[in-house]
Amino acid sequence: MNQQVSYELLKDFGCSVTMTDNGAETLKFAQDGAYDVILMDCQMPVMDGYEACKAIREFEGGARHTPIIALTAHAMKGDRERCIAAGMDDYLSKPVDPDTLYHALRSWTAKGP
Repeated sequence: MNQQVSYELLKDFGCSVTMTDNGAETLKFAQDGAYDVILMDCQMPVMDGYEACKAIREFEGGARHTPIIALTAHAMKGDRERCIAAGMDDYLSKPVDPDTLYHALRSWTAKGP
């Protein structure tokens, strides 16, 4: 449900959206194309968001740095730090607030939504 809500918000912002079903698929898409930003759920099947983020950072090396924003239900003390330690650039908790998401996208992308 949260994925669908986020999708609709992003479309309303005018974003082009690619959805994935798991962390391994997210990694493959990140390797195959350039994205302005990746919204990463931390709890995904096959490969979780932490592992996927670390793998994306390894793949990117120093050649590029795609902003990765955690979008997760994890809202306990230390969860933000764990996301940052995994290589994510920012952290938003679910349920997502439309204004917070919009401002995060604007701050992490050159052109914003």
